[in-house]
Amino acid sequence: MGTFILILLGVGVNANNTLNQTYAQNTGWVLISFGWGLAVFCGVVVAGPYSGAHINPAVTIGLAIAGSFPWIEVAGFILAQLGGAMLGAFCVWVTYHQHYRTTDDNGAKLGTFSTGPAMKNTFQNFFSEALGTFVLVFVVLYIAGPTLEAGNLDHAQVGLGSIGALPVAFLVVAIGMALGGTTGYAINPARDLGPRIVHALLPMKKGNSNWGYAWIPVIGPLLGASIAAGVFILLQ
Repeated sequence: MGTFILILLGVGVNANNTLNQTYAQNTGWVLISFGWGLAVFCGVVVAGPYSGAHINPAVTIGLAIAGSFPWIEVAGFILAQLGGAMLGAFCVWVTYHQHYRTTDDNGAKLGTFSTGPAMKNTFQNFFSEALGTFVLVFVVLYIAGPTLEAGNLDHAQVGLGSIGALPVAFLVVAIGMALGGTTGYAINPARDLGPRIVHALLPMKKGNSNWGYAWIPVIGPLLGASIAAGVFILLQ
């Protein structure tokens, strides 16, 4: 449900900004950055009391690497995140159905669902996604305020559920404004993959789903999160 809320509001702000004849059409990057930040806030508020507010597979894996989340639960969490992301994207399509019909630009339609490069360069695009997610996970680990006893990470109080949701929202806004202009800053594999799958399945005029690029906003964030967790451990 946390990832559902995240994608419902995040993809929703993309659609509101991009599609024809919406009230917010072409309002720009500031709207998108703050919209996604507030979407994260809402998702964390919903999921925090129950799951530690893991609404991002990269965060889940990063915390598992840091020793603060059991590996046995990782696969189940990721499946739930992906399912929530798909449901959220589908609900946005239902909400904006008429506006999708009046929008002829198939690339713009895809851009409401999933990310893509402003300038296509595989290495640079991959680096951008990895770096943005590194910042996300690394800062989240410090916002959470771990308390380590003789380097024992079992005592670390780490996870989105252990902090207020608002700092993470501002963190996502900062990442979007500073680093998001190159690829649209997925920084969350479920955020990109779930809506991309929905885009591929929907019965509308849409063009292709750009599957050749789709691995970058999945593998890049996972690598960035893993490096962030490793650096965090080294610095303790």
